[in-house]
Amino acid sequence: MRIAVTGSVATDHLMTFPGRISDQLLADKLDRISLSFLVDTLEIRDGGVAANITYGLARLGHRPLLVAAVGADFHDGARRLADLGVDTAGIHMSATRHTARFLCTTDPDGNQLASFYAGAMAEAPDIDLAGVLAPRGGADLVLIGADAPPAMLRHTRACRTLDIPYAADPAQQLARLEGAEIRELVDGATLLFTNEYEHELLLRKTGWTHDEVLHRVGTWVTTLGEKGSRIERRAEPAVDVPAVPTDVIADPTGVGDAFRAGYLSSLAAGRDAVHCARTGSVMASLALAAVGTQTYTATPERVRELCDAAYAADADPAPALPGKEPTRR
Repeated sequence: MRIAVTGSVATDHLMTFPGRISDQLLADKLDRISLSFLVDTLEIRDGGVAANITYGLARLGHRPLLVAAVGADFHDGARRLADLGVDTAGIHMSATRHTARFLCTTDPDGNQLASFYAGAMAEAPDIDLAGVLAPRGGADLVLIGADAPPAMLRHTRACRTLDIPYAADPAQQLARLEGAEIRELVDGATLLFTNEYEHELLLRKTGWTHDEVLHRVGTWVTTLGEKGSRIERRAEPAVDVPAVPTDVIADPTGVGDAFRAGYLSSLAAGRDAVHCARTGSVMASLALAAVGTQTYTATPERVRELCDAAYAADADPAPALPGKEPTRR
């Protein structure tokens, strides 16, 4: 399966606060917040949802196409991803802007305060997805991740015009998008990814009921943090897939992107949604144990082993990954 991933590429500035962010919020002063945190650590890492997802897919043996806008300062990052197996030919490089910046402070409970500067991402709407895909034989699936909103809409329209299945993953841009824009992004998606908060925000901003969303998408996957994920389809009961336990919690940033990479990898191997979510959970646990979004190590064999161990109580075989034929039943 040829997978293209559109969305942000950013430089992450990840900081840790030893106290609890929630303890600093005063209930009667929430209308006038002025906080400054003395942090213990600072990690500067490559990030951005599209780069993170393609990183995870490449770790699992795929050659995903990265479609994103970056600055000239991303030369080293692009080379690193290319060396891992990411096809970087879909990158648009700005002549004037820096690569986007993500600044995030995390406390011991995993609560986060974050800001995002778009930078070169403002030029993402200039990318012609059809023109990028044509010389590469098209794509079997396009994930449309958080990006400049006009770019997300343009890529969605291109997928419809080209009749290419797409996964809608608006993520943090739900806060920026208007209801009509979200409805256009979601309607007709083969897959819809949200976390638990985004699940409710999407319903509120679109004005759709839960059932109305399920009538418009193929599969709705909601990540639930330490509780795992939920898979929903129209006229079918919801299925909860537990998370993979881990003793090491180093940094929650990018865990959702790792989940998506695992999910799409298993999907490309022809597995069902439960198997896809299990692979996603394994990848999420590996990302959670590493500081940074593109620092964890994963191989198809290791992920398969972890799936077998985590879901041993289930009689079904572990998700197939590149290099192995899916189990026939």
